[in-house]
Amino acid sequence: MNIQENIRIAAYSIRTNLMRSLLTMLGIIIGVCSVIAIITVGDGGKDYIIKMLEDLNSSVVTIRVSSRTKADYVNKDDIERIKAIKEVKYVSPVGYGIGSCASDYEVADIALAITGNVDLQYVMNMTVLDGRFFNEEEFDSSAKVCLIPDIGAAALFGSTDCLGEYVTFNLNNQSVNLKIIGITSASLASGSSSSSMMGGTSLSPTDEAAVALIVPSTVTDQMQGLQGAYDTVYIMAEDPKLTDTVGNVAANILYSRHNNFGSEAYTVTNMASYIDLFDSVVSILTTFIAGVSGISLVVGGIGVMNIMLVSVTERTREIGIRKALGAKTRTILYQFLTESIILCMIGGLVGLLIGVIGAYAIANYMDIPISLKFSTVALALGFSSAIGIFFGIYPARRAAKMQPIEALRRD
Repeated sequence: MNIQENIRIAAYSIRTNLMRSLLTMLGIIIGVCSVIAIITVGDGGKDYIIKMLEDLNSSVVTIRVSSRTKADYVNKDDIERIKAIKEVKYVSPVGYGIGSCASDYEVADIALAITGNVDLQYVMNMTVLDGRFFNEEEFDSSAKVCLIPDIGAAALFGSTDCLGEYVTFNLNNQSVNLKIIGITSASLASGSSSSSMMGGTSLSPTDEAAVALIVPSTVTDQMQGLQGAYDTVYIMAEDPKLTDTVGNVAANILYSRHNNFGSEAYTVTNMASYIDLFDSVVSILTTFIAGVSGISLVVGGIGVMNIMLVSVTERTREIGIRKALGAKTRTILYQFLTESIILCMIGGLVGLLIGVIGAYAIANYMDIPISLKFSTVALALGFSSAIGIFFGIYPARRAAKMQPIEALRRD
């Protein structure tokens, strides 16, 4: 008996007992559906978040002062010495100040000043849509200038056409009028709140009353009386592969200049380490949850084995007649094994279809881009086929080993 004949007989048997076959496939459908949906959404969400993290620059390393001693804080000379390292491309102190601001049109109750030097644009991956970033001369002279994200500009002025306009920024009971010289991308807001994951201050960019401003740190230093002492420095390496090396060299320079070796005053953090850690954690969680969901495939397989045993019992005389007419043992075995595999394959295909639809529905609701990977489809269908083979072998062998005379004697 050839494969086509086995498939024809299996299809006839499934159609004859359609409701029973559908209920048998239900466990396989649920198992494949849940595994496909979980893996697809999990991978899509992971890739989406990792892309966001990589946009913050994986070649950036941060150094934070974990000591509360003012003598350990990073100063302007330290930053210049770090930037002199051959492998360093950009260095900027990064600070945050929360106050309020107002234009001639609107008032923002909450304003986040993101501060640094001229390299801040690069270490925080800012995109200037219109105008320009402040220059070295403006930084050194504490010029009263700022940049504002486009969403903040729209909130304060009603449009992004606000170059040359002024905002009044209030911090520590002091006010300063800042001239807007540039408009940045709204992604800056997510960058600033993502930077809070690296130890900064967070501010939700979706808060309509909140506005972010990018200001030279020399301006806010004067307002807060910090005198150029910083507790956070961002460093971008020339080559992302050298990020760890650059961070360690910079930390050693600070220890040497401040004469505080052994104090563990500085904490070095590589952004790439967050990406690797997140990737590992999400992969483990996705695999675990998919594995738990895959238990339903095993349950479905047990259901397939049970129904195939019932089918063997019901078709005992048929088996006896075929063996009496010369059907070989392996022919009977392949016949029932084919039926078991087809049951699981149909269940796998239906589960795949429902799982894909469910995954895209969930992704659309969560507003994350996903793509169905071939490996995920192959895994689901391959596993469902394996279930059909594994749980179909015993019923098939039982049918194949029947003696013709004993089979024909049964009712």
